[in-house]
Amino acid sequence: MYSGLLIILLPLIVGYLIPLKNRSRLHLVNQLLSWMVYVILFIMGISLAFLDNLSANLLLIFKYAAVCFLCIFVMNYAALWLLERRRPWKTQHKQEKLPSRVHMALESLKLCGVVIVGFALGLTQWHWLTFASQASEIALLFLLALVGLQLRNSSMTLRQIILNRRGMMVALVVAVSALIGGAIAALLLGLPLKTGLALASGYGWYSLSGIVLTDSFGPVIGSAAFFNDLARELCAIMLIPTLVRSSRSTALGLCGATSMDFTLPVLQRSGGLDMVPPAVVHGFVLSLIAPVLMAFFSA
Repeated sequence: MYSGLLIILLPLIVGYLIPLKNRSRLHLVNQLLSWMVYVILFIMGISLAFLDNLSANLLLIFKYAAVCFLCIFVMNYAALWLLERRRPWKTQHKQEKLPSRVHMALESLKLCGVVIVGFALGLTQWHWLTFASQASEIALLFLLALVGLQLRNSSMTLRQIILNRRGMMVALVVAVSALIGGAIAALLLGLPLKTGLALASGYGWYSLSGIVLTDSFGPVIGSAAFFNDLARELCAIMLIPTLVRSSRSTALGLCGATSMDFTLPVLQRSGGLDMVPPAVVHGFVLSLIAPVLMAFFSA
């Protein structure tokens, strides 16, 4: 158990310990991270094609993803609504013109296309494709090191994280309520509790959760994690402009780990500049704990 946990955490820690001052190197890290996500999801698609009883397993993937998404989404929504009732987040901001939500949704769906292309190639059953699992393990270690580098050099200090109470509160509520939703999903699906908790620990970071859980539980659970977290981001993009008027905490919390990057422009234009610091802190905290929790529950 602990050796598996160490193998996943070690590259993350090593990457986090490396400071980068050069802007061009930071840009290269971000580019490499983006490329590696596509590479590993492509390999994940190949692994899917080598599953026994393929048609039955595809139905199982979407069943797991749908149940997990509903359980986690409902628990997050209920907990965030309760937080907003007890500690209202008030503002005088008026919404700006929003970027195209359809365009942003299509950007997310590109990753689905990469998985599908890998799956189509895997159906050829070429012999050299059987090494996909070993390749994914090496690529995963490299990706985790890049994630550590990115987190270390995200310009967020410990002081900034601690001082932003709203971002921390929302992150804590999301983290705990998602795990409760994952436990309920595991119960409904007849999965081990640790598997349900691992599925809930992605917090919307679909490009990482699918990769880590594929390596630990196989392509069925890994693919379910990917689609579960992708659905979360797509729903957040569509719901933010409406939710921010009545429950800013809910609008922020449903974004999960993506609130510091992909969904940040929508949050800023819908909720104003005062939404940005909590969004960055919220996303940073969830991005920091997601790989740790996934590694712990997967070990």
